[in-house]
Amino acid sequence: MTGSASPLLEVRNLGKEYVRTEPFARKQFIVRAFENIELTVRRGVTLAIVGESGAGKSSLARCLALLESPTRGEIFLGGKSALELPKQERFLLCRQVQLVFQDPAASLNPQFSAVEIVAEPLRIQRIGTRAQQQERAIQLMQLVGLSPDAASKRSLEFSGGQRQRLAIARALALEPDLLVLDEALSSLDRANQENILQLLEELRVRRSLTYIHISHDLALVSRFADEVAVMRSGRIVEHNTKAELFLHPEHTYTRHLLAAMGPPETAWLGRSA
Repeated sequence: MTGSASPLLEVRNLGKEYVRTEPFARKQFIVRAFENIELTVRRGVTLAIVGESGAGKSSLARCLALLESPTRGEIFLGGKSALELPKQERFLLCRQVQLVFQDPAASLNPQFSAVEIVAEPLRIQRIGTRAQQQERAIQLMQLVGLSPDAASKRSLEFSGGQRQRLAIARALALEPDLLVLDEALSSLDRANQENILQLLEELRVRRSLTYIHISHDLALVSRFADEVAVMRSGRIVEHNTKAELFLHPEHTYTRHLLAAMGPPETAWLGRSA
């Protein structure tokens, strides 16, 4: 079993609804993204949340990263109730969890240089002087395999794999305990996926990180996850260790996803939380 017994993240009865307005009719209606989400994520564990498009995975990711407030429920991070804290304390707690988006080309400011992109969280949180922020940003670029010579480049001058490394460096700036990766591998080719997975595993060990991967690719999930939660129509229908879920799925929908994937690569199923 990897990870300690103490949970880093606990989610209780979490739900999220959006109010939408019908074009022309000016009528409002409610869209339910997810409901009754219950999760416990132990320190050092890599949890994958899988499901088809529209299952509510990305909305859940934004709430877990404290970028959006859920409509109901509770989020405990490191034992603290994130949603009940005063605004300033919640702002500081946000350092502990960072989100890496699917498309770094869209999530990184194209007007900023690479060093400015990585240093931005330090500037927002007012950590260090400008010189210290830039020095730290250069160190983080090196940590993720980017040359300091690229510090003045804009994000669109990098390849897709390099941009994702830049996004990861930015997410690490505040020294979080938890990274939520929202389809962060899906836009990459297989070679870049393998390279980023290797980088994430090295960072997990070196920096004692915990990961939540949002994904639709079960074959890829079989290569890195400790635990897997299956999400359908806004609900988690099954949550188990990777080996148990792949080899002995309980829910009909899980079996349907696995059948569509084909036989799992059993060599990867040995790693378990």
